Amino acid sequence: MWGDYRRTVKKFKYTYKRCRASLKIFRNEDAFVRNQKVQEFLKNQELEGKFKVYFFDETRASLTPNIPHTWHTVGETIEIPSKRSKRLNILGFINRGNDGFFHFVESSVKSSDVIHAFDLFSARYAKEYAKTKVPCLVVLYNASIHHSIEFKAQIDGWMAQVICLHYLQTYSPELNLIEILWRKIKYEWMSMSAYKTYGPLTSSIKNIINLFGIKHRIIFG
Repeated sequence: MWGDYRRTVKKFKYTYKRCRASLKIFRNEDAFVRNQKVQEFLKNQELEGKFKVYFFDETRASLTPNIPHTWHTVGETIEIPSKRSKRLNILGFINRGNDGFFHFVESSVKSSDVIHAFDLFSARYAKEYAKTKVPCLVVLYNASIHHSIEFKAQIDGWMAQVICLHYLQTYSPELNLIEILWRKIKYEWMSMSAYKTYGPLTSSIKNIINLFGIKHRIIFG
């Protein structure tokens, strides 16, 4: 019966997949289209070797799991334990070439943590710039923590290290490519067994991230 139902709905161009939370209703669509064009321009500039583009964002993981689709045997229901726990916050920079730089914070993320992550990334990129002389552009969200007095006070210093910032339009997660990485980690690359206790959870995430660009790669459009 279920098979007949699925075949029927597919005839009407329906498909079975996970729903996704969205903030589209809150954004200005005209501004979003303009931002899409800016993103395409930045991509072309990078292809021409004018600068390197990295995408920055923060995400977090805990023992409250992200529930993936998976195969079940008939009559079986796979259950994933869910409990309150500490949270591992991941502050990451990635580019289209699957190069990444990550910083981990186990407490609530503050401006000082984001600043520290940018400082570490800037120091790392300075070595690349010394060889290539190609400056760096970091794309990030228009989040309040990225506009704090403490954070803004550091921007000139990063620019002096050839790290420039480009803020995205509000409510436009589609324009930040690192969102694809977060989804891959949480819904595809993470083993369900990682959610048993906090130790395996953090180890699993760090192992995945250490292999980003080697074993785990993304084909960006």
